Amino acid sequence: MKEVLALVKQKNLEFGLLTFFHFLQDKDIELKYRLAWAVYFNLLAFTSSAMSCSDEWNFELPQELMNNPKELDYLIIGAGPAGVQLGYFLEKSNHSYLILEAGNAPGTFFKEFPRHRKLISINKVYTGYNDPEVNLRWDWNSLLSDSEEMLFKNYSKRYFPSADDLVQYLHDFTQHFNLKVKYNTKVVKISKDGKFQVMDSEGNIYYSQRLIIATGFTKLYIPSIPGIELAEKYTEVSVDPDDFVNQNVLIIGKGNSAFETADALVDTTASIHLASPRPISMAWKTKYVGNLRAVNNNILDTYQLKSQNVIIDARIDSIRRENNKYLVSFSYTHAHQEKETLVYDRVIVCTGWQFNASIFDENCQPSLAIDDRFPAQTSEWESTNIKDLYFVGTLMHMRDYKKKQSGFIHGFRYNIKALHNILEKKYHDQELPNHALTLTPQNFVDTIIKRVNRSSGLWQQTGFLCDLIIVSSEDRFAQYYQDLPIDYVHESDLGKHNLYYTVTLEFGTDASNSNPDPFAIERVHKDDIHKASDSTFIHPIIRGFRKGKLVAEHHVIEDIASEWKEDVHIQPLLAFFKLQLEALTPSSQEKVLATSLQAKKGMSFSSKKEVLTLTDLQTLALSSTTKS
Repeated sequence: MKEVLALVKQKNLEFGLLTFFHFLQDKDIELKYRLAWAVYFNLLAFTSSAMSCSDEWNFELPQELMNNPKELDYLIIGAGPAGVQLGYFLEKSNHSYLILEAGNAPGTFFKEFPRHRKLISINKVYTGYNDPEVNLRWDWNSLLSDSEEMLFKNYSKRYFPSADDLVQYLHDFTQHFNLKVKYNTKVVKISKDGKFQVMDSEGNIYYSQRLIIATGFTKLYIPSIPGIELAEKYTEVSVDPDDFVNQNVLIIGKGNSAFETADALVDTTASIHLASPRPISMAWKTKYVGNLRAVNNNILDTYQLKSQNVIIDARIDSIRRENNKYLVSFSYTHAHQEKETLVYDRVIVCTGWQFNASIFDENCQPSLAIDDRFPAQTSEWESTNIKDLYFVGTLMHMRDYKKKQSGFIHGFRYNIKALHNILEKKYHDQELPNHALTLTPQNFVDTIIKRVNRSSGLWQQTGFLCDLIIVSSEDRFAQYYQDLPIDYVHESDLGKHNLYYTVTLEFGTDASNSNPDPFAIERVHKDDIHKASDSTFIHPIIRGFRKGKLVAEHHVIEDIASEWKEDVHIQPLLAFFKLQLEALTPSSQEKVLATSLQAKKGMSFSSKKEVLTLTDLQTLALSSTTKS
């Protein structure tokens, strides 16, 4: 086969075809298909010659190749974690797809980044649990699959593993599942004329009904600062601390790449300043893993304990170069716009990344969002203006930027699974996976309690993914769906149902954000179910909707071990659903609610009241339990 491909690349088409057809003798039809695809993907000219000459050599090419040799159901650009994850699902569902990768192996980005090679995605091998689904809550690097062998814990035992281990893992994952990847294929142009046409640097063209962009961020985000072109970039600056001995260094940015760089230089520099207009956001306070992580924040000690390093909240007005020094002008944020010019030996830009849309032709240029750093997307992760163009991986983070975890493997792996199910429904007439529940409060509670105690998807994508229960009063059953985007539920036909419930795991963000010290938050008593909605730590929330309108909400009180298995968790939830399922029509429910509220609280109930508060629901639940 190597001989065939060599001849094809040399454009010796006739002899290449003869050799190819001879090689196919006595091969089974599946192998013929695979070999035919391999040859066609190497040279477009070979395709036309093969079709024109096939009769002469008494060989009939498969009909699907004759019709359009390179048209695919799905074409994926990029074989990083996201492209590989989607490839896994497409392979399992037997769709025609191909992944194009510019590098010579999966995970090219992680061969170089992060620059200092330590990942900040945790790898907690020992959890005390034997359930693989539960263990994924603390495994932030594994892709989803049906193979115990393909878990990241088999590649590293370190809590913060090396990026090199991830590169090896992605290579083995791709090989293990025989994913269709074409390497050393750099895409240079994407256009659309009914279907997508993708051209690589060798002039090969690929056709696809649907295009999936899994490239991640390939372009540095450079803020608009006069003179910033004089500074060194995160992607190019030396990682050898000895190159910075006794130097004064300014790092522009206060994200993890900035602090990763500062942490590596603290041993040798005279001083390090980190500057941006806004204060630091700590992940331990915001619960957003993209904010500054403790693994990178050692330099904060040196700032607060007077060790010559400084964190600056300021706008940088200009950067100038004089006498081999950098003169940087600041306008301080917290000092009444005081202005000052400081002198540095080095200036390094660590301000993050953005989406590179330069490969898109004008006829399919996707709209951008968030300072043009992301492609604008619907709740299905489809381009808002280009039909059948989808985005996976870190690019999905546009939907929950700086709020949830879609920018990271442990978040977007679940998004991609949900996207695959959405694509199956949208293009292949498949129902979204679900199972039936009989309409009894006990069935609802048993199912929900099991899910919130096991699910890794709800745990990782707090408040972004949900389980969905659609209630049908006519058939007296419910459909239970898992791990769907909340926005998709409300915006799709799912949200048009008369009655449905969402199940999420969420932090009590209002309470935690109002407290300046995240380690000194006043928590509710574990048995005080009337204050369950004041839970600050992660806990289950069940919300009821009528045709997209919120009508009921129930919080399961937080637990220090995040295990909701006691009566204090189960009984109020059971009472909630007893009340909810007692009557399925709006008029009869209002009558039940009014009667219960008046009896329990001596208050009147207005049918205009749009959402029942947690206190109302718990009071009703207790009333219902007492009466029964």
